[in-house]
Amino acid sequence: RERETQETAAGEQDYPPESVPRRGPTLSPPGRASVPFSGRIRGAMRPGKKIIVMGIVDLEPDRIDVSLTCGRDSEKEGTPHDVALKLTARFADRQFLRSARISGKWTGEEASTAYFPFIPDQPFRIEIHCEHQRFRIFVDGHQLFDFYHKVKCFSSIDTVQIQGDLLITKLG
Repeated sequence: RERETQETAAGEQDYPPESVPRRGPTLSPPGRASVPFSGRIRGAMRPGKKIIVMGIVDLEPDRIDVSLTCGRDSEKEGTPHDVALKLTARFADRQFLRSARISGKWTGEEASTAYFPFIPDQPFRIEIHCEHQRFRIFVDGHQLFDFYHKVKCFSSIDTVQIQGDLLITKLG
């Protein structure tokens, strides 16, 4: 059960189960996952599917990264995997960036947003909606931007990776 829960991100459920190690030895309450986190997307991405990341930003954050990647085991083989979408929240310059990596090369970063949605020491909810032509990204219920697909084979997008200055409270 522990392996299944930690490695799937479908259907909202609390992550991780109580048997998964926590961020700190006694400070993190049950139901919170440590970072970096990597989990399998059950059934891979497809139009109509969404990924939800809920968490709390650290008190003095530098950055938060959320990536949808292709080929969970390719890093072990020494070849960089494709990244269908990388979201990076940089707190120093209040930028919320998105990019992709195709065949080992990063695309240019897209940076325009109406506002920077993250606040230190506050909870947040990111939703990544997969549509036929694009990902739609929402934070706390507000649509911030679209990211047009660079990876065309949705079934290869099989992993969500999260790292940075946050505590994950729920994945779905």
